[in-house]
Amino acid sequence: MRAMVVTNPRPAEQNPLEPLEVPIPEPGPGEVLVRVEVCGVCRTDLHVAEGDLPPRRGRVIPGHEIVGRVAGLGAGAERFREGERIGAAWLHRACGACRFCASGRENLCLEPLFTGWDVDGGYAEYALVPEAFAHALPDERPAAELAPLLCAGIIGYRAWRRCGVQPGGVLGLWGFGGSAHVTIQVAVHMGCRVHVFSRGDTHRELACELGAASVAGSFDPPPEKLDGAILFAPAGELVLPALEALDRGGVLAVAGIHLSEIPPLDYQRHLFQERELRSVTANTREDAADLLRLAAEIPIRTHTVSYPLEQANRALLDLKQDRIRGAAVLKP
Repeated sequence: MRAMVVTNPRPAEQNPLEPLEVPIPEPGPGEVLVRVEVCGVCRTDLHVAEGDLPPRRGRVIPGHEIVGRVAGLGAGAERFREGERIGAAWLHRACGACRFCASGRENLCLEPLFTGWDVDGGYAEYALVPEAFAHALPDERPAAELAPLLCAGIIGYRAWRRCGVQPGGVLGLWGFGGSAHVTIQVAVHMGCRVHVFSRGDTHRELACELGAASVAGSFDPPPEKLDGAILFAPAGELVLPALEALDRGGVLAVAGIHLSEIPPLDYQRHLFQERELRSVTANTREDAADLLRLAAEIPIRTHTVSYPLEQANRALLDLKQDRIRGAAVLKP
């Protein structure tokens, strides 16, 4: 099968993905073979390709927003039938036995495996998914519209919950890519006023279309104090203006798996009056189920730009340089 593979992480400008022909994987016990219809392009894939996330193996196929059809079943796999549409997300597998899994916090598992980092992902024609960690997906929606929900959407939703903004509250979003353009639809659906802070004109236009109450530059002050905020951009320097924009008791959730260094905080300006800074770590299967239900209810409409699989390097570079309106997807 065709695949785009990371063997030597390097800057996106240097084409870190190599096109290779590799064997179609065989599903093991409890696994499902998925014929990939489309795979979303996530900023985490960029971190894997560039080495911000240290390599876990000598060669890996990235991609963890996988939408496809069941093409084969391993021994004991009975949850899905061949031909059904399913999805795979970032959390490939959790141990199910550690203290975090036992308390319903499998995203904090002590021995997790992640799709497209620890195991091969969806920048290929086929991928393997443990059936217990696969997500049933509807047939009636285009595959490209579903892919961004499987990480950008799920993580945005978890960040929304972590920042604690109640229905009718005031939310700030720093960075407006794949996650934010889903999260704003959740927040607006909940009756919130959403203020967006982004450096890109294309992102600002989309934010306005999706109901932002205001759109400004990354370091501009908001027109009102925020009940909560989410930082999607992997830029540690934005933590300070986001914290400063919070009202008393407000929470800033940092949604990225990687963040550049945070400058020194001033306690009075940035944290006093019980403002909080929280990280967001992976997702649980419950997060995914909740988000997918909500996506159908609202309904959430994702904005995507499609690339052939062989142009995955270009997609990563466009993502890095903020040229994508919404989210990018790859089509084998």
